[in-house]
Amino acid sequence: MKRVYNFNAGPSAMPLEVLEEVQQEFLDFKGTGMSVVEISHRSKAYQEMQDETIALMKKLLNIPEGYKIVFLQGGGSHQFLMVAMNFLKGKAGYINTGVWSKKAKEAAAFYGDVYDVATSAGDNFSFIPDMNEAGTFDIEPDTDYVYLTSNNTIHGTEWQTFPHFDVPLIADMSSDFLARPVDVAKFDLIYAGIQKNVGPAGAVVVIIKEELLEKANDALPPYLQYKTFVDKDSTYNTPPVFCIYFINKVLHWLDRNGGLEAMEAINRKKAKIVYDAIDRSEGFYKGHAREDSRSIMNVTFNLATPELEKEFAEAGTAQDLIGLKGHRSVGGCRASIYNAVPLAACEALAKFMDEFRVLHQD
Repeated sequence: MKRVYNFNAGPSAMPLEVLEEVQQEFLDFKGTGMSVVEISHRSKAYQEMQDETIALMKKLLNIPEGYKIVFLQGGGSHQFLMVAMNFLKGKAGYINTGVWSKKAKEAAAFYGDVYDVATSAGDNFSFIPDMNEAGTFDIEPDTDYVYLTSNNTIHGTEWQTFPHFDVPLIADMSSDFLARPVDVAKFDLIYAGIQKNVGPAGAVVVIIKEELLEKANDALPPYLQYKTFVDKDSTYNTPPVFCIYFINKVLHWLDRNGGLEAMEAINRKKAKIVYDAIDRSEGFYKGHAREDSRSIMNVTFNLATPELEKEFAEAGTAQDLIGLKGHRSVGGCRASIYNAVPLAACEALAKFMDEFRVLHQD
């Protein structure tokens, strides 16, 4: 079997140890004589697994009392709508730091007034707005919530510290969920599509404060209300059983490897290896993100021409460095170095970048 170094942005690399464990027990889940994809979501075996998954997530994220965890389908794009359906009654503020926060804002506009609390659009989304810079953040009166995207996969920027407001704070953490410790108490709702760091595509984790839930719009069909899934413990309809099972395996993997503090340390070490290759290139590689906003999950950069970028990605593929082409909306190059991407992959990428530069630099 041949394994490559996978830098895809999502679906993306999963821990090999987890993949092997899933493979080994795929035909017989916990002695039931059935695969996990065959068992009833009403069974004791399934319920115990889901309960354990929630308990592990609470432990790893140190989630305080007063929060609920649910598993939903529909992906992050569905959450753009669901957040607004449930909580946008008048107007909402969006911190516009890239494509996904912009899409979330556009989706929310179907349900109420939306505005930019702050934005980095003027500099092609190359930075995260500075909380300490006077006048950067503008919260209008009677705002129902403020929304942010913690990590921007396309532009390669990431919040280093999170802001505080006197209104509910909602975050899309899809692409750096469980990559570092987060103070959940700063947020009223966190959601994450799992296909970056946590599992296969097909599910979303939602962590929601009970106080916010009490304010939700109840004049919605049950399937569109967060309260429905909280009340029914994620089983209002058939949940994404395999996805939740896979999340469980990843959470165990994180737990036995030192938790989120240890994961952040290795993620920062991996990111430094790749950013150092950019910084020592003397402009051959041009990093998109400002240094104080660099993502530890998605390293984005450009070369002199689109043709050279294409050649770079193709040459990387030939050396089993997969997924180095930038997002179709912006071009360039991107290395997504999520939790499961090993240190050796980043070392191999940096070596390749140095060699490619030597071959092509004037």
